[in-house]
Amino acid sequence: MNTELLEIRDHMARFPPFDGLDDDLIDEVAGSVDVAYFKAGSMILEADRELHDLCYIRSGAVEIYRRNNDLYNRLGEGDVFGHFNLLRNNRVRFPARAMEDTLIYFIPDSVFYQLCETDDAFAEFVEVEKPRLQATVEAQHKSNDLMSTRVRKLVNRLPLLLETDATAQDAAARMTGENVSAALVVEPAVDADSVIYTGADGRQWALRGILTDADLRVRLVAEGLPGTTPVSQLHSGTLISIQSDETVQEAMLSILRNNVQHLPVLHRRRPIGLLHLSDIIRYETQSSLYLVGSILNQTTLRGLAGLRHEVSVAFTRMVRDGSDSKVIGTALAAIGRSFARRILELAEEELGPPPVPYAFMVLGSMARDEQTVVTDQDNAMVLSDDYDPEQHGEYFATLAKRASDGLAACGYAYCKGEIMATNPEWRQPLGIWRRYFTEWIDNPTPEALLHCNIFFDLDCVHGEEQFVEALQGLIANKAPLADRFLAAMARNALNRTPPLGFFRTFVMEKNGHENKSINIKRRGTAPAVDLIRIHALACGSRAQNSFERLDDIAKTQLLTPNAVEKLRYALEFMSMARIWHHLYDVEAGREPDNNIEPEDVSNSERHNLKDAFQVLSNAQSFLQFRYPRP
Repeated sequence: MNTELLEIRDHMARFPPFDGLDDDLIDEVAGSVDVAYFKAGSMILEADRELHDLCYIRSGAVEIYRRNNDLYNRLGEGDVFGHFNLLRNNRVRFPARAMEDTLIYFIPDSVFYQLCETDDAFAEFVEVEKPRLQATVEAQHKSNDLMSTRVRKLVNRLPLLLETDATAQDAAARMTGENVSAALVVEPAVDADSVIYTGADGRQWALRGILTDADLRVRLVAEGLPGTTPVSQLHSGTLISIQSDETVQEAMLSILRNNVQHLPVLHRRRPIGLLHLSDIIRYETQSSLYLVGSILNQTTLRGLAGLRHEVSVAFTRMVRDGSDSKVIGTALAAIGRSFARRILELAEEELGPPPVPYAFMVLGSMARDEQTVVTDQDNAMVLSDDYDPEQHGEYFATLAKRASDGLAACGYAYCKGEIMATNPEWRQPLGIWRRYFTEWIDNPTPEALLHCNIFFDLDCVHGEEQFVEALQGLIANKAPLADRFLAAMARNALNRTPPLGFFRTFVMEKNGHENKSINIKRRGTAPAVDLIRIHALACGSRAQNSFERLDDIAKTQLLTPNAVEKLRYALEFMSMARIWHHLYDVEAGREPDNNIEPEDVSNSERHNLKDAFQVLSNAQSFLQFRYPRP
């Protein structure tokens, strides 16, 4: 093979879909190539003209247009185009223009069709009419059994059902006889307050709750109640359930979020099974559920701090086992919440019960279920309006310090910006918090906008959940009506832009040790989270997780369905790129950071990162038009 063909071959072998071809096929492709040069601004493909070649960009940049002349895509070195035309009627559907001086390799359609016939990966790449980024993310999901196995596969028996008037003694006897640790509590349906379903007997039944071994111990035996006590006085009324067609991943997330050990499985409204934590663990090999259990069983802060290394172990296993960013983020957030909850419980055992009700809330990535191994602590306290600083101030100041110091001992660094409950400003009665949030929305100063980006992702981990829910409700009710606030948030979100240059090349960080790198959080995931938050505020979403916020946004007219899906795939890919970078640092014994060097990642990943950054850039451009200054 001469030098010119060798150069063509080596270049194409670096980029998908050619990087997966065997040597003989790539040699044949290289030998068939015709080369053409196009000056900036010239047309490469004209609409409705015949096309008999696949186009490969050797150098330069190309714009692809729809029939109505709207821009469809921008492509760079190593990208291909024209394949959709070849797969239909050899007519150009998407015209192409050179953005800059461009060199194109033309691969004859006969070679193209041969590759489609002989190489399944090549055929899938060119035949699936999806953006490259979407196809990559979906392929990652398909490789994870957690994301494809349905919950019903784990169900191997019908649940034990107890009527509300059954006695505790009867319940214990039946649970022992059937060797189960929990039963569902039902009663004949008389209203629509609970889940109603038709039983095998044809009658209408209402699902009222769940009775567990722990309920019998804590609510019956420990309280000295007789065995004749009806289960209606003992069962847990709050019922967390899952539909049978949901995935094992969703079951795992539900257990982690709600800190439960039993999960009723429903087919529509009819209970068909009752999963235990151990059933999920058989499919969940990452050990995050084990770790949560270990945390909650510790009796000292020293014991909790001794588990900090296990967080990295769980993280490594999750990534290596193919989990997506939502599973990893939720699991790490659940671990962090469990540390905070247990630290507070231990502190209360020593300090005594709180003098007035309170809620300890986490903020930022932990509240969004988007935690990584590179994190600090952001938290605050919401106190009852009965709080008296003179009577109660010392108790809560001490409790806050115990919580913050304990989290630091467990690996969650102190917040450099003092966004912690130890700061008296963030340890206030509910009424003061209502005033804070109202003032921030009504008067969106730069400082207020900074606070909104932190405090408007919030979740209760211990104490009175209704305090935090009240604040979430205030945000959901006020924000959609505050045009000036939304416009200010939108302008503020444009301060952090993705690292794309004019021709889709990366723009590197300029400061110090980050030179020649991209901070994937500051320039990628964080701006994406910011703009998703703004759309979620505009539609009154109460969701905290960015992907769940996108679900709510998709139900509105704020963004097109296509725009929502592109954002979803872009955020997932950028999040996983960040996670994998963290993993490589952990495994190499380095302190994890967010600085990715593009030269250290594969060509395929670089192309996908560029696509993700382009999606983010387009979404940011839309913000200023969607939320103009009133």
